[in-house]
Amino acid sequence: MADNCCSTQLIDGEGSFNVQGLDRFVSTTKLSECGLSYAVVAIMGPQSSGKSTLMNHLFHTNFREMDAFRGRGQTTKGIWMAKCVGIEPFTIGMDLEGTDGRERGEDDTTFEKQSALFALAVADIVIINMWCHDIGREQAANKPLLKTVFQVMMRLFSPRKTTLLFVIRDKTKTPLEYLEPILREDVQKIWDSVPKPQAHQDTPLSEFFNVEVTALSSFEEKEQQFKEQVAQLRERFFHSISPGGLAGDRRGVVPASAFAFSALQIWKIIKENKDLDLPAHKVMVATVRCEEIANEKLCCLKSDEGWLELEEAVEAGPVSGFGKNVSSILERYLSEYDMEATYFEEGVRNAKREQLETKALDLVHPVYVTLLGHLRSKALEDFKSRLEQSLSRGEGFAASVCACTEYSLAEFDKGSKDASIKQADWDASKVREKLHRDIETHASSVCSAKLSEMTAKYENKLTEALSHPVESLFESGEKDTWASIRKLLKRETDAAVAKYSTAIVGFELDEATVDAQLQHLRDFARNVVEKKAREDAGKVLIRMKDRFSTVFNHDNDSMPRVWTGKEDIRAITKDARSASLKLLSVMAAVRLDEKPDKIEDVLVSSLMDGTITTQSSQNRGVGATTDPLASSSWEEVPPKCTLITPVQCKSMWRQFKSETEYTVTQALSAQEAHKRNNNWLPPPWAIAAMLILGFNEFMLLLKNPLYLMVLFVGFLLSKALWVQLDVAGQFRHGPVAGILSISSRFLPTIMNLLKRLAEEAQGQGQQQQQQQQQTPTAPRPYPVDSHSFKNESSSSNPTSTVIPDSSVSSSNVSYSDSGMEYSSPNQMHRRSSKAEAEYS
Repeated sequence: MADNCCSTQLIDGEGSFNVQGLDRFVSTTKLSECGLSYAVVAIMGPQSSGKSTLMNHLFHTNFREMDAFRGRGQTTKGIWMAKCVGIEPFTIGMDLEGTDGRERGEDDTTFEKQSALFALAVADIVIINMWCHDIGREQAANKPLLKTVFQVMMRLFSPRKTTLLFVIRDKTKTPLEYLEPILREDVQKIWDSVPKPQAHQDTPLSEFFNVEVTALSSFEEKEQQFKEQVAQLRERFFHSISPGGLAGDRRGVVPASAFAFSALQIWKIIKENKDLDLPAHKVMVATVRCEEIANEKLCCLKSDEGWLELEEAVEAGPVSGFGKNVSSILERYLSEYDMEATYFEEGVRNAKREQLETKALDLVHPVYVTLLGHLRSKALEDFKSRLEQSLSRGEGFAASVCACTEYSLAEFDKGSKDASIKQADWDASKVREKLHRDIETHASSVCSAKLSEMTAKYENKLTEALSHPVESLFESGEKDTWASIRKLLKRETDAAVAKYSTAIVGFELDEATVDAQLQHLRDFARNVVEKKAREDAGKVLIRMKDRFSTVFNHDNDSMPRVWTGKEDIRAITKDARSASLKLLSVMAAVRLDEKPDKIEDVLVSSLMDGTITTQSSQNRGVGATTDPLASSSWEEVPPKCTLITPVQCKSMWRQFKSETEYTVTQALSAQEAHKRNNNWLPPPWAIAAMLILGFNEFMLLLKNPLYLMVLFVGFLLSKALWVQLDVAGQFRHGPVAGILSISSRFLPTIMNLLKRLAEEAQGQGQQQQQQQQQTPTAPRPYPVDSHSFKNESSSSNPTSTVIPDSSVSSSNVSYSDSGMEYSSPNQMHRRSSKAEAEYS
């Protein structure tokens, strides 16, 4: 007997299934590698009928045999199995416990039925070992056995066709040709007598069994002949599963890799005394085993070194040949699954294969997505670098974007195709669309940046081209200043727009965008001029004073003036103020739209011609005014174009006159000094007095100062009356109207003047007494400076007549337009009355 038969007890006498032993048997004999190329042979028969001996001689196994010298009794308990040595294909021999044994008793037939059902469900060939002398006997030992076989066969819902090989032991001289018909007739009778389900009432025996009969001589009496016959019988077991072989139809055979699991499940069902549905059992076994195989392959895939290397490499960046390598790995494990599961039920096998493929692809998909992400990032970076290089070479923006986009998308398509997996139909279009969006976003960003850079460049050029020339034009302050500015603005703007239009051709922008960009450039140029105008408007007072100083102190040849006494300071002052006022009118508003306005006329008529009148006492309460500068806006000039409001112009003019008055005074003083230094004659008034009074009377006046004081007071009163009556103004409407108006106002004016003088004198006396009482030792205050009073008066209303109230000395009379000032005799004036008269 061979040692590699691996004899194992599959089920013990108590019905316990030896799972570990079966697994060890499968592993040792490599049964799982056989697929469907294996057969199972089981032997049944009465106890001590030589079953183990027959199996050992027939298949070279080493089942335990009965020792005849120790008596007859039960040798095999339960079910044993072993590999049939030297038989092709792989054949498993199963030795069942004998029937009709005294150890179990007459009534204990449960295990016999269970083992018989197990053998019919598992074995392809069932050997019925029987004695020759039992053939033809009604109560022979083989009849209960056959009844048991046929009865349990009915418990199989869809039984497969099994080969029943009747082996007649200890054959006598009766030929087999006579024994076989008798045996078949007995078997048929037993089949007919066995109760059957309604579905199989008329089913013939041949639908369930292939009945084969053979005979063997006595092993004890004719051993050599027995062995020769066994050897001939052994030949029939070679290629038993081939078409026409000894095995049955093999409909219920499970693959060898599931044999252990299938056998265990069949025995559990039998032990639970349930009917056995072999097709359903086959599906169940296929489901379990295919799932086990699929899980095993999936685990192998997860731990595959090649896959792990690819997974790690993809984390770092794109991997060339990813799809091909992954497809190869998946194909290998799917092929292994197909190889191991090929013999299982097709529907189950394919379903589990799909599940395995789905799980494998689920394992691969995140890595695939990561790889596509790397491809997208790489393509985007390539686009950025190529676009930058293309633009640095001076190529058109739109053409560069188009070429770089096509290249990057082609590279991505190439990479995604390389990453595609044969077993999957994954679509990279969404990632490609995202790449396209990212490229468009970056291109738009670069386009905006380039346009902004280009726009800033031309804005800087416009700023340089406009700022200094516009400032120079504002400094000149000529009548055509704004016309020159408009001409300059148009010329520089048109030039910049033309160059800008040429520069952005390569961007291939739509017409609306181009128009918007060009309009932005035009607006910027206009804003530069407006901003410069607003800046210079803040410096207009300084420039007015500079203009006044330039015109006043220089002649037409730009030579400094020397005040010799021949110059007409009044005319020069008027010209200088007129030039300054023209500068103010230029800076009063922005005039870029060539719309006519009356700013200069209003300023000249209001500030130079002195047509502004003070509100009369009658309508002062009503609030009416005729001052066109008493407004915060100019007529025909929108607020956004206003630089200096009329009110601001009026206030600025006051300040201007106040700050330039000293220059005029100095000129008058210089002219007077020059006249005095170059005139040896007495003063004109002295010459006039001598001519009128004669030399003696003139000397009398000089010797008596009281007369001079009386004359001086009279002169002051006359001058005050002249001012109060506004003699020159009254005669503007004709001599008759002037005489009538003066005559009607003469007496009230004299009375009002005397009253004011009296009130002023009384008020000064009371004020001096209060000051002496409060500060007896304090020094006497200085008299009010007439020059400061004049400035104060002119700042409040430069074109109005100032009438002193009760708080001012009666002798202090100011008239801003004429420049005349009078003070009381006890006050000292800072400039001569003659100079003042000439300035006015």
